[in-house]
Amino acid sequence: MKGKRYSEEQLIGILKAHEAGAKKVADLVREHGISEQSFYRWKSKYGGMEVNEAKRLKELEAENANLKKLLAEAEPDKSMLKDVLSKKW
Repeated sequence: MKGKRYSEEQLIGILKAHEAGAKKVADLVREHGISEQSFYRWKSKYGGMEVNEAKRLKELEAENANLKKLLAEAEPDKSMLKDVLSKKW
């Protein structure tokens, strides 16, 4: 079953509620309908961040994925050209 997606603002709000000591993990998990595993994964990824930092992180991850894709597409062409140029006519 696929759960609902939370925005960066919501994730950081949930983490800040725990960091402030306002609520326990079990209460937050139950209130938001998430698993403890999800909470701790968010905490390891977004812990101590502000909303703008989390948005910037997401943008950088998307840019990085795009660059990796472009490199993977260009690598076979580069290899083929090297093979062609290395052969003597």
